[in-house]
Amino acid sequence: MPLLLTEGPARRCALSSPKPVPAGSDTDPAASHAEHLRVSIDQDLCTGDGLCVQYAPDVFEFDIDGLAYVKTTGGDLLTEPGAHTEVPEHLRLEVIDAARECPGECIHVRRDHDGVAVAGPQADD
Repeated sequence: MPLLLTEGPARRCALSSPKPVPAGSDTDPAASHAEHLRVSIDQDLCTGDGLCVQYAPDVFEFDIDGLAYVKTTGGDLLTEPGAHTEVPEHLRLEVIDAARECPGECIHVRRDHDGVAVAGPQADD
């Protein structure tokens, strides 16, 4: 029996139980939680707009040159070209959104185990 939720006097939404998802599939929630992501910024393309710092200040930070860089989970700024850092699981959506919204298209989010682009200029968004 579906659960009925009411939003205002005239609006109703029926929720049914979710359909089972095969283990290991792309839509399997357990598989996505096990996937580690890494993020990097190409400073040659960075516009210094700051959206990334707004989305995920624990991952991105400006340096004195006005460009954004990634930080380690310990908070150390990584300023060497091509530096990448692990994306904390609780900040995945924020980092992916930052990559998708970046006006300079300079943020690269990749799966750690195979290097496939998840978000950014080389991803199939």
